Amino acid sequence: MVFWEGYVSDELMGIFAPIVIYWLYAGFYQLLPPLDEYRLHTRKEEEEKNLVPLSKVIKGVLLQQLVQAVVAHALFLLTSSADESGTTIQPSIPIQIMQIIIGMIVMDTWQYFAHRYMHQNKFLYRHIHSQHHRLVVTYAIGALYNHPLEGLLLDTVGGAIAFLVSGMTARTSVIFFCFAVVKTVDDHCGLWLPGNIFHIFFQNNTAYHDIHHQLPGTKYNYSQPFFSIWDKLLGTYMPYTLVKRPEGGLEARLVKD
Repeated sequence: MVFWEGYVSDELMGIFAPIVIYWLYAGFYQLLPPLDEYRLHTRKEEEEKNLVPLSKVIKGVLLQQLVQAVVAHALFLLTSSADESGTTIQPSIPIQIMQIIIGMIVMDTWQYFAHRYMHQNKFLYRHIHSQHHRLVVTYAIGALYNHPLEGLLLDTVGGAIAFLVSGMTARTSVIFFCFAVVKTVDDHCGLWLPGNIFHIFFQNNTAYHDIHHQLPGTKYNYSQPFFSIWDKLLGTYMPYTLVKRPEGGLEARLVKD
């Protein structure tokens, strides 16, 4: 039993809940006061280094979410196991947890290798992936700001593969994709807030991804959105240390051997 049962179908929740959660969580960060003491970059750096205005970022994110919604609708139609009454038998909780873990591993694997290749292939980086890196100083709303083709190949296709390989139902996918969205937004929020559970439980977090957006770190820390295992296994892991800036705030500083 879930709170939306009887009101909205699992498929509709799977399509629209991640989009709503994205804007709620990113909007929460956007509406916070400046919090300069917790910023990984100053507001001046954000204004000077970022090469795309907020309005264009919002349009890019909305376009990607439209594509994701269409693909999700198609996936649910193709994989539905509902009976004649429209009821889908849900797996046990332990199986659903296992499916989510498998989905996390599959998504991480797809995104690591696709993301890394987009950096190694000069044509793909120049014409496609560089759009995401126009946000040198990341912020929450820009988490899904990508070239449309990258949004399709990295995020949408990666999510579809994770859904199919794990065998999760539409209901389980609501939890999985909403969690993935929250994690992705948090990784791009640009703030190191005390008590943030993602910073406590995940080594792949806001500061970790901030290193990747810095010029010296663009060939490191490709892993996203959950774990850092592929970076560590394949030699692209770049550790960091958080230091306080004299003018206030924090800086994620690369730690090279």
